[in-house]
Amino acid sequence: MPRSLPRRTAGAVTTALLAATTVTALSHTATAAEDTLGSAAAAKGRYFGTAVAANHLGESAYAGTLDREFNAVTPENEMKWDATEPTRNTFTFGAADQIAGHAQNQGMKLRGHTLVWHSQLPSWVSGLGAGDLRTAMNNHITQVMQHYKGKIYAWDVVNEAFQDGTSGARRSSPFQDKLGNGFIEEAFRTARTADPDAKLCYNDYNTDGVNAKSDAVYTMVKDFKARGVPIDCVGFQSHFNSASPVPSDYQANLQRFADLGVDVQITELDIEGSGTAQADNYANVVKACLAVTRCTGITVWGITDKYSWRAGGTPLLFDSNYAEKPAYTAVLTTLGGTGSGDGGGGGGGNPGAACTVDYARTSDWNDGYNGQVTVTAGTAPITGWTVTLTFPSGQKVSSLWNGSPTWNGDVATVRSTAYNGSLAAGASTSFGFTVMKNGNSAAPTLGTCTAS
Repeated sequence: MPRSLPRRTAGAVTTALLAATTVTALSHTATAAEDTLGSAAAAKGRYFGTAVAANHLGESAYAGTLDREFNAVTPENEMKWDATEPTRNTFTFGAADQIAGHAQNQGMKLRGHTLVWHSQLPSWVSGLGAGDLRTAMNNHITQVMQHYKGKIYAWDVVNEAFQDGTSGARRSSPFQDKLGNGFIEEAFRTARTADPDAKLCYNDYNTDGVNAKSDAVYTMVKDFKARGVPIDCVGFQSHFNSASPVPSDYQANLQRFADLGVDVQITELDIEGSGTAQADNYANVVKACLAVTRCTGITVWGITDKYSWRAGGTPLLFDSNYAEKPAYTAVLTTLGGTGSGDGGGGGGGNPGAACTVDYARTSDWNDGYNGQVTVTAGTAPITGWTVTLTFPSGQKVSSLWNGSPTWNGDVATVRSTAYNGSLAAGASTSFGFTVMKNGNSAAPTLGTCTAS
């Protein structure tokens, strides 16, 4: 599970564009019943949450996007052992309380993360003998859980206790090495006593498909359920990229755990990439959760790409300027949402709204070219449109007209302007751009058109 990294410097962007995208992020407050990720998920009986860092809550675009779009929160680092008990029996909850208070004020679910983990441990824990370590572990669980008793929907009680690879063995840690296999069961029993109403989860990564590691977790959960060990849910972190894609048996794996009688939760979702490919992967993850009755919710690991622990891979639903990416629209649509109608997240209250796009190169010269995209409304009038364009590596867009662009690497999300968004059925408009080839004369890849 990731730890937050220092803020990454955002790519160059004009002050005007930054201001415009920030206004977009904050102006989407009055929405219909299923216009946001959280409300659309709630209509499906689920939550849609995000990881939150306390030190970003003072940023208006960050807090505004959080409050508008999400109905559940997981603290990124503020509830981990090094943050809550840096010195033995001295507990510090200030940053975690800030997140908990914000979630409570907004009516959001709060996931607790995490109580027992081999990483982000203060040095004093690793130096304890077995007896002291057992006492310290149980005391830590009890004190932290009782502090938040009645406020936490679900706790990641034990995190990442199994090795990667094909062994299915337990990971070496102070808890495993000194307390043995029984430490996980003991942690769950202590947690149930500390807060009988919170759901108790085991959480891990690289368990998204059927493999040796997920098999080992499955065997443990099956044993716990058979013996009455209190476990209510299993968390699947679901960090994906080209080297670790969404597995083909993702849904089947979630289902086999649900069949044991536990809830399943997607706890730390992020998917590296951009454009249509990223959007399709996000949609497939959401479809899998919706297909499993006991998949109770999804948490993405962060709000904006600029604060992601994998910022270079642009893995989240909002770009560095808080603009909604194609992946956002794909998730919202898959959840059954209708979007805001402001061109930011899909169609908005306009049944039958649709559009198509065509691309043409209107002029060409040695170092550059002009391109034009024509947007045509479908069989019903539309009030806005959004089109994505992925430009080949090395090309640079020097100007763009008759559209409002936001950028995520080489991907431009172009939205209608105030004067060309409304089109009668079958009517067309266009936007254009000038590209410097920089040695690459290939055409951009045109994504789908989304209408409102």
